[in-house]
Amino acid sequence: MNYAKNASSQEKISRFIYFKSIAISALFALVVFLIMTIIVTFTSVSESIIPLVSSVVMILSIAFSGMLTAIKMKKNGLLQGTLTGAIYVTLIILLGWIFIDKFLMDKFVILKGIIGIVAGGIGGMLGVNMK
Repeated sequence: MNYAKNASSQEKISRFIYFKSIAISALFALVVFLIMTIIVTFTSVSESIIPLVSSVVMILSIAFSGMLTAIKMKKNGLLQGTLTGAIYVTLIILLGWIFIDKFLMDKFVILKGIIGIVAGGIGGMLGVNMK
């Protein structure tokens, strides 16, 4: 009985770590996007760089999330980071599906999703090896 309680509380802690890491890295992405918005609005920087910056920020944010998760979990960095990346990508796709009228699951969305999951795994491997 005690084992069941311990396993249940451990599972809740794990879920909390995943979503806390994702929330922190999403805030990081939001801050970078706000800075980018200010730069594009008040300087002569072209709006054509927005898709590239968006992709780079997404990849870095997911890798950061995987790293934070692995630092907290202290084991299985690749697995923890990949799972974090998969959750993050799923949330991005769900938000896109909800808020974008003509959202399509095309090859670019799938490719970005795969890149995001790999970035989470790489971040997890980095995070588990940080001391």
